[in-house]
Amino acid sequence: MSDALAVLPQYLLPKKALTAFAGLVAGARGGKATTALIRWFIGKYKVNMAEAANPDPAAYPTFNEFFTRALKPGVRPLAHAPFVCPVDGAISQFGAIDKDQIFQAKGHHYSSTALVGGDAELAAQFDHGTFATIYLSPRDYHRIHMPCDGELRRMIYVPGDLFSVNPTTARGVPGLFARNERVVCVFDSPHGEFVLTLVGATVVGSMATTWHGLVNPPRLPQVTEWHYEPGNVVLKQGDEMGRFLLGSTVVLLFRKDALNFNPEWSPAKPVQLGESMGI
Repeated sequence: MSDALAVLPQYLLPKKALTAFAGLVAGARGGKATTALIRWFIGKYKVNMAEAANPDPAAYPTFNEFFTRALKPGVRPLAHAPFVCPVDGAISQFGAIDKDQIFQAKGHHYSSTALVGGDAELAAQFDHGTFATIYLSPRDYHRIHMPCDGELRRMIYVPGDLFSVNPTTARGVPGLFARNERVVCVFDSPHGEFVLTLVGATVVGSMATTWHGLVNPPRLPQVTEWHYEPGNVVLKQGDEMGRFLLGSTVVLLFRKDALNFNPEWSPAKPVQLGESMGI
């Protein structure tokens, strides 16, 4: 079956209604029912609870609190590197931005302007720069951390679709990561400006940042921006900056010559929070 045919049902499903329902279930304090759901999820997706700060499934009053569980101190040490991987996941794609074109999958590209919500001036800062797209599977740790020291300048909420972001969908849906709902975070850093984008997906109940809390819901109908004064939000490398309530993808943009990627990286390679992204 072709990838385009495999994703055809996603065009027909009521994705926003399913996502809203999933959000209600994930946030519900269901007692034994919630614990049973968490235990089922751990078994189905082989979640490694030995790494969790609290490994007891019954200790989480909601599925969301389990899904965004903290890790034990020290299980993700930071590499001594200018940039570290901000999440646990698998590399979807990475490499050079061809002027303003970002590679999604065979036969598909999308523009950096589309990714950041239509701001061509912002996107132009990353022409001929580099990008990395990292997919978080259901079993992964779902907090997002800083790849380097950064000072927040802008946050942009971009409304959009809620397609799945798994590899099959990336191959089958044109412009997927610039099409789905997303939260674009623009940081200054010692290495120049960079963008960290949280991409939503089907049944991703919400996305949150440490400085704002939940960004969605509500799911606003228009692009919405927040601007931050110097010194307002300053984060160190490895600090938590956000989280997904149900899983998704992050897309990072760096300026030209800021990052030479780790030679051990390759598409589909599993990666962990804190490992070196570059050389």
